[in-house]
Amino acid sequence: MDVGFIGLGVMGQPMALQLARSGAESIVWNRTAARCAPLREAGARVAVDVDEVFAKAPVVILMLANSAAIDATLGRDTPAFGARVAGHTVVHMGTTSPEYSRALGAEVRAAGGRYVEAPVSGSREPAEAGLLVAMLAGAERDVAEVRPFVAPMCRETFLCGQVPGALLMKLAVNLFLITTVTGLSESFHFAERQGLDTKLFLDVLDAGPMASGVSRMKAPKLLARDFGVQAAALDVLMNNRLVADAARSSGVASPLLDVCHSLFTDTVALGHGGEDMIAVLRAIEARTEALGAAG
Repeated sequence: MDVGFIGLGVMGQPMALQLARSGAESIVWNRTAARCAPLREAGARVAVDVDEVFAKAPVVILMLANSAAIDATLGRDTPAFGARVAGHTVVHMGTTSPEYSRALGAEVRAAGGRYVEAPVSGSREPAEAGLLVAMLAGAERDVAEVRPFVAPMCRETFLCGQVPGALLMKLAVNLFLITTVTGLSESFHFAERQGLDTKLFLDVLDAGPMASGVSRMKAPKLLARDFGVQAAALDVLMNNRLVADAARSSGVASPLLDVCHSLFTDTVALGHGGEDMIAVLRAIEARTEALGAAG
């Protein structure tokens, strides 16, 4: 096997499918076994457990939800950790704090393994189309080994120096994404409450300099009130916290992000954490209703 892939969630499954269809000999595992079925159909081997992935593949990609899931999968702080990572290149493609990634990379290397960060920018639809943008960090030789496996999932890949340079780059990109989608949702809400034709508003927006790939992806969802997940509000809140923590640890202000944090906290508290990030619209609507009630 050329490469292992662990974590077949909303993003991981289409990413692993792109890799399998590229001709790479891949072996996959996921905690929920049913998520492996499309990979088997695409020609990937399905492992019975995590240890089989590491036994078969010299390079193992992790696309997992958070640091706790990564630690559990690798058996960190247990004897299994060294046995799994020694002699392997571990590729962290999810989003965690830079400090966590730095520490994990050091432990992998101390156990005789290699470590590369490769977080991606994009949501489910770009993942399905192989149009993600990847940021890679790590030792030059290790990144060169990993880059051919990342390329089939992506439109472009960028080298970001040493760990945790790729994750810091991803957090900077996420700050822009979170504030942009929140601003789009608020402007849509403003137009709607002013009695404007919201389709016309979105058409005007699309014709002007503010149009972007993000606005063109999210605008139809706002118009249809389609909250089907491309990037879940709960995940956005987690990412928001990661960016805010990184900002605070380096003494950097993040005023726009702090407002978004409050709004996404409200979104999740209102029960919309499993919906797409444009569900922040619901939190904005709730604040408008609160203003009306107070008046």
